Amino acid sequence: MRAVRPLVATPPEFLRLAGHPLRWQLLAALADGDQRVRELAARIGQPQNLVSYHLRLLRDAELVRATRSSFDGRDSYYHLDLDRCAEAHAHSGSALHPALRPTARPTAHRGIGGPESPRTPAGPVAVLFVCTGNSSRSPIAELLLRRRAAGTVTVASAGTRPKPSMHPHTVRVLHESFGIDAAGLRPRHVDTVVDRRFDHVITMCDRAREACPAFSDNPRRAHWSLPDPATAEGTGDATYPAFRRIAADVDTRVRNLLPVLTATHRQEDPP
Repeated sequence: MRAVRPLVATPPEFLRLAGHPLRWQLLAALADGDQRVRELAARIGQPQNLVSYHLRLLRDAELVRATRSSFDGRDSYYHLDLDRCAEAHAHSGSALHPALRPTARPTAHRGIGGPESPRTPAGPVAVLFVCTGNSSRSPIAELLLRRRAAGTVTVASAGTRPKPSMHPHTVRVLHESFGIDAAGLRPRHVDTVVDRRFDHVITMCDRAREACPAFSDNPRRAHWSLPDPATAEGTGDATYPAFRRIAADVDTRVRNLLPVLTATHRQEDPP
């Protein structure tokens, strides 16, 4: 008798988790940016305790991460780990049939020094990154998006309370990890760009999210809840690993932002 492949008793974890209607709504909401529990509860119209329960299940599966708010320590921001979701989704297919196993195709590197993304926006999308000091997080995002987008995106960064100069570790990590020269970059106040047109405004720290002004063209807003590497414990070179971690996180987020810029720009293009 010919041997047959044993049936899988239950669906893979990703399908079981993401297939739940409420959890799918949470994943979809977090795809727009980092959010707090009460914001997610209001957006999907469910009680906060129920949302917290399902977020815990998503966190246990490492599809969602949580970080303590740097603006209000009583709050936490939830972040969708798109790389983990992509990996889990791909392996779910292979559980159904070997033909659906992930192939040996080029994939984006999770961290510092990853390859350039082949998917870039098709037109002049304008993006602004905002943090408090404009000396580490937002300039790193500005320069990484500018490189990955290869001239197809207009990108700037600013701060709600800009520092006098760029943090030296920002210049160092961009040079050592990405080969980008940031020595000539200077922090600037968000008020100096508030009259410019932006399609996307992305706040990168919790304080900046609360202080970021409104823009007349009503750009799409998103939030990335990232700690300030300059506040890491220690002094001098002891704080540099925090800048490497932030640069890796920002690089991943920027890479995942590119398809969003492409999709939203195409939707808004005139016929």
